[in-house]
Amino acid sequence: MDTLQTLILGFIGIVVVNNLVFTKFLGICPYLGVSGRIDMAFGMGCAVTFVVTLAGTLTWIIDHLFLMPYGLEVMRYLCFILVIAGAVQLVEMYVRKFFPALYESFGVFLPLITTNCAILGLCLFLNLWGIDSLLEAVVLSVGAGIGFTMAICVMAGIRENLELADVPECLQGAPITLITAGLLTLAFMGFAGMIG
Repeated sequence: MDTLQTLILGFIGIVVVNNLVFTKFLGICPYLGVSGRIDMAFGMGCAVTFVVTLAGTLTWIIDHLFLMPYGLEVMRYLCFILVIAGAVQLVEMYVRKFFPALYESFGVFLPLITTNCAILGLCLFLNLWGIDSLLEAVVLSVGAGIGFTMAICVMAGIRENLELADVPECLQGAPITLITAGLLTLAFMGFAGMIG
């Protein structure tokens, strides 16, 4: 299989088939917390995409150039968390300066990207999956961010429409949101096995 085909299949696989939110249940806090409106969801998705791309790429480089050659794999968590926190700080400064309304609407969820387990999970998965190519690590990192953006935007669109629906009183709010999240996960599990 040639490199381009591998990259395309890996990208489609992590966006749709092996989506970190739907198959690994990572990043659920912002997925449920910021998916009330589509504009906020898209903004959060873009921020997470930037952070996961930067973090995935930098942590792969750090791991393969410094940690693994010198037998310092035990330092992965510390290094990865520092890289993620730095990337989140860049995003936070950028959004605060150029999109103040969006920054205010995010509230506590923007700094919480630092603790988004989907980002740390991807950084660790790149090593567990045995990714030996920087290009493949970048493509999978971008794909993971786009997959998160797709998941949060789909959820936000459904939640906006649920406000107009006649939901029984006992299911309004968190219960219908969790039921919707479960049904979305089941729907995306239908793609399992299509791409490795």
